[in-house]
Amino acid sequence: MIVLEDRRSLAQDIDTAHQNGARLHRACAVAGINVRTLQRWKAHDGLATGDGRPHTVRPTPSHALSAVERAQLLSVANEPRFASVPPARIVPMLADEGVYLASESSFARVLRSEGQNAHRGRAKAPKAVRPPTTHIASAPRQVWCWDMTYLPATIVGRWFHLYLILDLYSRKIVGWEVHDSDTADHAAHLVRRTALAEGIAALNVRPVLHGDNGSTLKATTVLSMLNWLGVKPSYSRPRVSDDNAYAEALFRTAKYRPEFPVKGFVDLEAARAWATDFVHWYNVDHRHSGIQYVSPSQRHQGEDQAILAARHALYLQAREKNPARWSGDTRNWAPIGAVTLNPERDCVIKAHLGSNEIQRLAA
Repeated sequence: MIVLEDRRSLAQDIDTAHQNGARLHRACAVAGINVRTLQRWKAHDGLATGDGRPHTVRPTPSHALSAVERAQLLSVANEPRFASVPPARIVPMLADEGVYLASESSFARVLRSEGQNAHRGRAKAPKAVRPPTTHIASAPRQVWCWDMTYLPATIVGRWFHLYLILDLYSRKIVGWEVHDSDTADHAAHLVRRTALAEGIAALNVRPVLHGDNGSTLKATTVLSMLNWLGVKPSYSRPRVSDDNAYAEALFRTAKYRPEFPVKGFVDLEAARAWATDFVHWYNVDHRHSGIQYVSPSQRHQGEDQAILAARHALYLQAREKNPARWSGDTRNWAPIGAVTLNPERDCVIKAHLGSNEIQRLAA
């Protein structure tokens, strides 16, 4: 493969020799090419754009990251706080600190060239599934999702039970408890405590609480508490495991955290201590991909719009500083609007957004 500068030099030398009386095919032979190659260069802009084959060696663009910038990027990506964080979360976290090093794709490209962009953890590749139908939330305290999961103990056959209530709109964990047994009294107490903490008594429209078909969440004690609080219960369809996708995704995040003890918890206090740390990390420190990489607490308190506006302003400044590195618009930092729990039809979503009856089922 002949680089662009060598093509132009060869073509110029051949044209000079040909004008001075040399045969064209002999001049090309001396240059190491044939006449058809020279004709192809001239006919298909080969002397202007260079070799168009995908594996050709091309010159480094003038606006590419310098060696110093690449080294700085690698140094930041290998900091302890970013060691297990993908570029999709590193870039927004740096933006919140007023730092812009490169785009997300540039981070990924540099890490990939250094062999540091491999998939980490024990997670399997996600599978695309058809989502069923349920509710829509356009503000906090409109739709809650709750579920219970098992936390293993160091003793084989023993389990602790983690109850979580998630706000669909903000993804914030608004209520949680860990117990050594699974009873309806624990679930009813959690709902009552969460309702008091979130102040739903002052709301004109109380939230919907969506859960699976587990016997604990459908017990009479729980239903009586929901009725007393004015919270409308909602349940997954029978024999469908993914109708409560947000709660299931939250449990997956919890159990794949590096701090999660794979061999189990020593006792109930250890499980509660881990849950306390996880909930604080998830609500305060975690940049959630589903809400434009702001923390659930920031979105729950309505701070996400100001944060995303500051990121947008930072990106505009970065583009003005070096416009050659931007081929189009800056990254979209627009706030996320309404959130749907397993949407099915666009017409149903539009009908819900056009009305104030957020509690009604979407199907």
